Parts: sequence; C-alpha cells; structure tokens
Amino acid sequence: MAKSVLVLGLGQFGMSLARSLASHGVDVTAVDTREDRVQAAAAFVSDALVLDARDEAGLARLGPARHETCVVAIGDDGREASIVATALLRQMGAPRVLARATDAMHERILRLVGAHEVVDPERLEAERVSKRLSHTGVVDEIRLGESLTITELRPPPAFVGRNLVDLSLNRRFGVTVVAVHRLEAGAPVVLLPDPYDPIRGDDILVLVAAAGAVLAMTERV
Repeated sequence: MAKSVLVLGLGQFGMSLARSLASHGVDVTAVDTREDRVQAAAAFVSDALVLDARDEAGLARLGPARHETCVVAIGDDGREASIVATALLRQMGAPRVLARATDAMHERILRLVGAHEVVDPERLEAERVSKRLSHTGVVDEIRLGESLTITELRPPPAFVGRNLVDLSLNRRFGVTVVAVHRLEAGAPVVLLPDPYDPIRGDDILVLVAAAGAVLAMTERV
C-alpha cells in the first residue's frame, strides 16, 4: 500500500515537496487557499482541494489520523495559519506532523503546539550552499536528523593514492566512507568502498559523520 501524506500549503516548498513525493509513488493530498495552486498540483497528486487550514471542520474531513505524515508547508505570509493548523492536526490524531518554520521564534511555537519535526528549508539550503562555497572539496551535505550528516567530498590531496585502511578515518576523525562516486570507462558509477583500493583524485567520497566532523577532518589533513 502506498504511503499517504497530507500537504497543507502549496507555495514553493509545499509544491516541490508534493511533486517529489508523488513522483516516488506516495499518495499525496494537497491543500491550499489559492485555486490556481490547487489546480497546478492536481496534475500530479492524488487529491487536491481548496481549503483554509484553519477550518477545523474542513481539516477534520481530510482525516489527518489516516495519513502517515501531515506536512504544514504554509509560507511566510501564513504564520498564524501554520500554528493553528499544526495544533489542530495534533488534536485530530495525526501520527506525525512536520511543520515549516520561517524563523527561530516560529519554530519554538510550532514545537510548543505539538509539531513532531520542524524544518526551515531556506536556512538549510543556505547552510548547504555556504559550506560548498567556504570549504574546498565539499560537493554537498545533507543533515540526517539532529546529529549526523552525509557529505559528498572531493578527496584532499593527502588522501589520493592511499587506501581507507591506511587513512583510518573512522578511528582518527569519526568519519565513515559509505560509498564512492567514480568514473569507470567514462561513465559515472557508485561503488561500495573497497578498504584496500587507492583513492583517486577524481573520486567523490560519500561520508557519514557527526555534524562538523568532516570539515574538522579537512582542516587537519
């Protein structure tokens, strides 16, 4: 059975999320106050409707408790609506509520009214871009929960020609290599790391570590 997700708010973040979820086979119900956004989402989601997320009776008809996740993706101009919707979803038995925050105060309030998880897409994207710009070698970084990150890293010169056994990255830095992006016969492939295979200069290493550990490593090697 396909997973079911309710998305409230079809601004840039909500629309992109709904589209991506639908492309992965998720049963998405999308809601917004603007009819043009709802019509656009109707082309790819399972159900789309015009509704004010503060409408308690209307929200109840969507059956929040039957969705694995309810996402409150309401934008900057709807802070009050996002807070009210988050509280209502929890009261209606939604098993998991993920809410979009616009600043630190908004995040605190969303947590107080019951959001299981709060995200700030703009801040997270800014952090990712800043790391790519300020730290040579970092291709991309994605946070896993509150404490871990997945980092794509071009190997520092000190790594090239050496293998993972010699480098002992986990013991020395708490960093684990989980995959290697490499060109083979001119085609990109993703490989499980061979601990005895020398690292190439054009490899991209996929690392899992505590937040900040990879950047600390690159400053020490």
